[in-house]
Amino acid sequence: MAASDALPVVDLAPFFTEDVKGGTAGATEAVRQACQTHGFFRAVNHGVPVDLMARALELSAAFFALPDEEKAKVRAAQGSKVPVPAGYGRQPAHVADKNEYLVVFDPKLGLSAYPAEPDGFRETVEECYSKFTELGLLIQKILNECMGLPPGFLKDHNDDLMIVRRYLPATEEESTGFSAHEDASCITLICQDDVGGLEVLKDGHWVPAEPGGGSIIVNIGDVIKVLSNSKLKSATHRVVSKAAHRHSLSFFSNPHGDRWVEPLPEFTAKIGEAPRYRGFLYKEYQRLLVRNKTHPPARHEDVVNITRYAI
Repeated sequence: MAASDALPVVDLAPFFTEDVKGGTAGATEAVRQACQTHGFFRAVNHGVPVDLMARALELSAAFFALPDEEKAKVRAAQGSKVPVPAGYGRQPAHVADKNEYLVVFDPKLGLSAYPAEPDGFRETVEECYSKFTELGLLIQKILNECMGLPPGFLKDHNDDLMIVRRYLPATEEESTGFSAHEDASCITLICQDDVGGLEVLKDGHWVPAEPGGGSIIVNIGDVIKVLSNSKLKSATHRVVSKAAHRHSLSFFSNPHGDRWVEPLPEFTAKIGEAPRYRGFLYKEYQRLLVRNKTHPPARHEDVVNITRYAI
């Protein structure tokens, strides 16, 4: 791997320090360039306590080590209105990607039960959710400026969720990672343990996005790609299976389901370019993506992605 292909590193410290002349402008430009070239970057000095992330990963490993009947008790609260099923789940046996997960939404929507063990798991997960929400809002504010949008435009898209995930170890019989895909989100924040395996497709080859130094991996998703009329990149990525369990926290800033998504005038009419995508309701796209997982198409070319809306 050439040094130029490594994920860009963006230092967000200027956004947490007063009176750093020009610092925020430099960080904003670094985010812009990273989103144009890679669609991914490694955020450092991001404001999320490193010890909190380490504790969350440790407790999530303890949670997934519980008996299945204990994990299965974690369910969405009665009457919760969330766009995808909240609580514990695992990929169906017929799906190629083998992992288990816990889907968490805004704590006020809640889960009806958390297991008694591991102690402190619920509080730690919810604190992580809160800190990732703050970082997500900062990244959206930076992107808002990068894209020349009205203040708060991207913030209005938020319908956040976090997935706590365990990938099973590889076996001789089958892969257990996560196949190549793009995220449907506005942005995604990824905290991972030291097992590694996350890779980003860049110019036809896979670039490792390895864990390091308490950094958080940030990537933009299909929503930003469409809004920017492909000026910003929603990169293909995957998780390669390893010999050990892999644990991660993935935080997704998504549009509300009834949000209409289409290329913005700033990237089309105002600069004399034709839109590359037709508009769509986000919940329709989300429903099709969920079906990809629950009822995988027999042919790869039938898998739904953002090209479904390409003009």
